[in-house]
Order: sequence, then C-alpha cells, then structure tokens
Amino acid sequence: MSTFLFDNFNGTSPAAWKQKIQVDLKGADYNETLLWKTNDGLTVRPFYTKEDRNHIKINLPKENFKTCQTIFINDEEKANLFALDSLKRGATALQFVAKSKFDFKAVLKEIQYKKVFIYFKFNFLDDSFTKKISEFVNSKICYFQTDILGNFSESGNWFVNLKEDHKKLESIVNSTENSISVSGDLYQNAGANNIQQLAYTLAHANEYLNHFGASIASKIHFQFSVGGNYFHEIAKLRAFRLLWSSLLNEYNIKEKEDVHLFVQPSLRNKTLYDYNVNMLRTTCECMSAILGGANTIANISYNAIYAKQDEFGERIARNQLLILQEESGLKNAQNFANGVYYIESLTQQIAEKALIIFKQIEKGGGFLKQLKEGNIQRKIKESAVKEEKQFAKKELILLGTNLQANKQDFMKSKLEIDPFLKQRNIKTLIAPLIRKRLSENHEKQRLKNESNF
Repeated sequence: MSTFLFDNFNGTSPAAWKQKIQVDLKGADYNETLLWKTNDGLTVRPFYTKEDRNHIKINLPKENFKTCQTIFINDEEKANLFALDSLKRGATALQFVAKSKFDFKAVLKEIQYKKVFIYFKFNFLDDSFTKKISEFVNSKICYFQTDILGNFSESGNWFVNLKEDHKKLESIVNSTENSISVSGDLYQNAGANNIQQLAYTLAHANEYLNHFGASIASKIHFQFSVGGNYFHEIAKLRAFRLLWSSLLNEYNIKEKEDVHLFVQPSLRNKTLYDYNVNMLRTTCECMSAILGGANTIANISYNAIYAKQDEFGERIARNQLLILQEESGLKNAQNFANGVYYIESLTQQIAEKALIIFKQIEKGGGFLKQLKEGNIQRKIKESAVKEEKQFAKKELILLGTNLQANKQDFMKSKLEIDPFLKQRNIKTLIAPLIRKRLSENHEKQRLKNESNF
C-alpha cells in the first residue's frame, strides 16, 4: 500500500510523547497520575508506540474458531436431539458433559463426528469406557477432557487414589489421541489473577510431562476461562502459547501444530441480578477469546447460574458467537492482534511474570507437591480475597449489582437451581480450589431482603 500520504508527517518519538503529556499534566506526577498497576503486577502506560513491539512469533490457529454447544447428558435421546438441532443452527463443535456412563452410540446417532469437533467431559474416570468411545469415533478431532490433577485440585481427592488414577490415565493415553486436558479454567474461576492462571496451568501440564514423558505432549490440550478485562484476556491466551512453546523447547519438542485451546467465558463475574448484563459480559469475553486465538469457544447462557438449561438461553449464547463470526468481521480473526503495540507489550509482560512463578513452582518440587503443601491454594485465595474487597469498596464494578442496582429486580421466585457455592462436609486430602462467583455474598443478602419489599 502506498505511504505517500504519511510521508508528509514527521514521526514522534516516545520521549516526545511523554514530554508533551508531562506538560499537559501541569506539574502532576506522571507515574502516580497515569500509570496503572493491575492486581497481577502489570504496569499499564497511557500510550504505546512501535518501540513496544517485540516481534515474537506466536503459533496461532490456522483455521477459524469453532462454535461449541455444551450438552449435559441426563437422557441420551434428548442429548442427541439437542446436539443435532444445535448443529443445524450453526454449532460446529459439541461438548458432552456426563456424571456417569451412558449409551454413547445413542448420543452420537446421525452426528458426523468425523467432521464435527467433539469434546467429552466426564465427572468420573473409566479408562475402558473412554477407550470404547475413542475406538467408535476414531477421529482426530475428538477430545477427551480428562484431567486427574484438575479433579484432585477441585475436589480435594483423587477419583480412586494417586496410583490408580495415574494408571487409568496412562491406559487412556496409550490408546487415545487428545486424551489429557488441563483445566486452566479452574484457576480463573477460583479467583487467580491472569499471571497465576498461566503459571499454574503450565506447571499443571508439566506435571503430566514429567510423569508420562515428553512424548505425550501432543495429546495435551487446555481449557481456559476468560474474564472481563478485554485486552488483558487477549494477551493472556497469546502469552500462554508462548509459554507452552518455550516449555516444549526445553524438552526438545518442536510443535507440529498450534496447541489446542478450548475457551469459555468466566462464571466468576456473572451476576444473579440484572442478569441481562451477562450477555454484554459474555460478548466481550468471546471477543477476547477470538482475538486471543482460541480454537474452540463454548459460550455460556446469560441465565446459566440460576436456571436449568433451556432452548432460548442456549440459542442466544450460540447466536452471540455466530454474529461475532459472520456479521462482525471476526471470521478468521485469530491474527488480528498481531502487531498491536499495547497487546504485544501486555503479552510479553504476562509471559515473563508467569514464567517466574512457574520456575518457582518447579524449584519447590513441582505442581503436585506445591498443591499438597497448600501453597497454590493460599496464593489463589489471597488474589480472590483482594478482588472481593475491591468489589465491596466498588473499586471493582459489576454493573447492576454493586453499582446502579435496580431495586425492583426480584429474583427469589426465578431460581430453578441454587446459584451459590455449596458447602461440602467431606474429608479431603488437600484443601480444594473453590469456584466462586464474585458477587455471591452480596446476592445472598439481597435475596434475604426481598421479603421486605
């Protein structure tokens, strides 16, 4: 493209920009006034220039992202009909979630699983059952979101015990492609900041590499949740790709293709009151996932935290992605953030800081040891409590909840499922990581007060 229009203008150096800003501040301190320190220790400046580009090549997806529909299997026939209908309405991937074994042939009836990305997320561990599904589907685009370490982190217990869980997973890995998932979404929903999320996810994955050997690296894929800090979430996903490539280089593994990221909007910032705002939140979060280079995105419904899965809510969630993809110019947008000064600077900062924490974990004996000693839980709790205090002081805003709340918004009669964290009275081997929404305590108090109106 011709540059003749721009040849008439002189370039402005970063020093000149800063000098001009300091003049306009009229004596106010530049660092105190305009530099923003985030919860995870990043420094955000008021302007960025081409000098902030790092020109680091990120191994991004080659294809457009997949629009995924999540389906909970309670009835095989209903799950199958829901899946077929979702595919007709624009979904290009399906995630099946199950609490127990099911008739997988009935669930997959008439689904072209050689062409459609399929994800299986089981809340149980059964190597024989997993292998049967794998043999039946026989597809390279079938993913098993099996994560024994993620289950241990979240529940505080193994499915059976350490030895048996690893034995069953090894059986799955030896006979199944795409057989290990790393639940990075757990850390986000438990309250970890972005840098912690990447460090713990990388250490989590490295635990599998250490146990099973580097040869299983190609069978590992990742789950992430994205929050509401738009540009930072884009940078987070891009930074993780850099970190994963760097880790594989240490094992002398060259990536044959990009690492697979399954991404969902976070539940942590979703609210019970003024729930339609959740649609705005998930739209921005899906945009972050797209521009961050997600391979597959499974949106969540605006009413997911208080209502049973319904056709309207799921259709809206799916259509949000379809509109972004087909009508908003974000089809094949995985490279759009390349060269953006601000995002490239954030990406580098996040990757460097996450790498420092990762090295500390490895020096301390690795992910599992740090988890058993409670260090990871403690760090995440500190981050979560800090966010909760900011929310209480209205330094962290959830519109319609702790700012500009509608006092005529009553929710008690609309609750179909319990929207709050359930207390578990069971003995655990470690302190579990708890997924908790930021506004839960505030909402509990509002529900109690509804009877006064």
